[in-house]
Amino acid sequence: MTVQFLSAGDTAMVVQFGEVIDRVLSDQVLALSRRIRALNVPGVVDLVPTFRSLLINYDPTQVRGAQLQETLKGLLESEDTEPQAVRQWSVPVCYDGEYAPDLQEVAQTAGLTTDQVVQLHADTQFHVYMIGFVPGYPYMGDLPKQLVLPRRSNPRTRVPPGSVAIASTMTAVYPIESPGGWHLIGATPIRLFDTRHEAPALFKPGDKVRFNPVDSNEYQRIRDAVAADEYEVKCEEVTV
Repeated sequence: MTVQFLSAGDTAMVVQFGEVIDRVLSDQVLALSRRIRALNVPGVVDLVPTFRSLLINYDPTQVRGAQLQETLKGLLESEDTEPQAVRQWSVPVCYDGEYAPDLQEVAQTAGLTTDQVVQLHADTQFHVYMIGFVPGYPYMGDLPKQLVLPRRSNPRTRVPPGSVAIASTMTAVYPIESPGGWHLIGATPIRLFDTRHEAPALFKPGDKVRFNPVDSNEYQRIRDAVAADEYEVKCEEVTV
């Protein structure tokens, strides 16, 4: 594998690991990010992991780009020898009726029943590759092969917050109302982005996510609890 160091202006550098969406590349991106944070590399201001690269924002008054690149080359030669602790979330999702406007079409296209689509989606532990598109929007993979579909031919101009969607090999949850061309197969009542918190985005790259099917009554109960700030999304640390 050839790692590329790309300039992104006077205050940022991109470390690019490859050209595809791949768990191995994602693990390498996250490992470098983790090592930089652990060593508190001088001059580094912020780290933004993506599918295949790591964007590093730095202060040029504290470190030159060439110096930072040499430091990063050294970090790339090291390996993680200990199991890594990551957060695993359990997200309630209603796959019923109005909350899943594309579920029937997805099932027909995939040659499955709607129950089979829900089962496949809920049985998968997803990996958060990156956060992007809109604040807090998690790109999560990888979908079972039966659910891999192209995006909708007619994107929506308004997708409700909390919508759970699939497209290509990915699943995602819309944190806020926005346009979108993914297939909507469910909805969650939880907040994925809350500016009242120090870290507004609920998920971060490297997290694991499982979706827990709930009926419409339970969805409403959780939504009311979320509105009253009386609901906490289930989360535990697991080692990988």
